[in-house]
Amino acid sequence: MEKKERKILVAVDESEESMYALSWCISNLISDTNSNNKLVLLYVKPPPAVYSDATGYIFSTEAIAAMEKYSMKLADSVMERAKGIFNNLNANGINIERVVGIGDAKSVICKAVQKLEADTLVMGSHGYGFFKRALLGSVSDHCAKHAKCPVVIVRQP
Repeated sequence: MEKKERKILVAVDESEESMYALSWCISNLISDTNSNNKLVLLYVKPPPAVYSDATGYIFSTEAIAAMEKYSMKLADSVMERAKGIFNNLNANGINIERVVGIGDAKSVICKAVQKLEADTLVMGSHGYGFFKRALLGSVSDHCAKHAKCPVVIVRQP
């Protein structure tokens, strides 16, 4: 009887905290590269907005295309940094899937957990205090309460 594939979704972004969480996940949750684990890296781009300046002028198609191109370069850059972590940890044999979502990070991450049928969600924590978290909101707090799987929030030492 074949073991069911275990899917671990790791939310990654430009932050050191998310890269640390990815490194922690590889070192602590993926025990060996021959096991039936799949690591899903999820990067969430902000939703496209109607770009306008203070006078209400809507940016040209070229400007919007340039902003979208920058957004994709940022996603590619994050995935390249993740690849560097795999190389540093000699974890190249891990089955990896890269996913780029668009929208509000909290919602996209929780929906991705369900859609991809993730067994575990791993996220980094920025370590905000109570007041900053209350003002800015916390993606990891939201996901810990709403994701339909166990959530591991990793904080850098």
